[in-house]
Amino acid sequence: MKKLKLGAFEELVLLTTGVLQDNAYGVTIKLELEEQLNKSISLGALYSALQRLEEKGWVNSRIGGITEKQGGRRKQYFDITKEGMSILDEVRAMRNSLFDRLPQAKINLIKP
Repeated sequence: MKKLKLGAFEELVLLTTGVLQDNAYGVTIKLELEEQLNKSISLGALYSALQRLEEKGWVNSRIGGITEKQGGRRKQYFDITKEGMSILDEVRAMRNSLFDRLPQAKINLIKP
């Protein structure tokens, strides 16, 4: 296994980028994360994470065209790369392995 240097917030940003597919840009990623986490996320923190992910080669970005709907501004869209998907697959496998080893008694603690 490759040495992972993927923080929890970066993992969520990477996952959300993959989920949103062709509609993954700053505001949509932020709104989706806020809905999932039920808390506010700053655009600065989000773009810092996206920049780190891009430097690692796990996302690519492109600038979209200008449309009237966007008020004449261009959007920076993000796409998850093959390497990004590979990292997510490694993280998921590691998490599943740990959850599978969790004793049933501990799992029963969260059941009503």
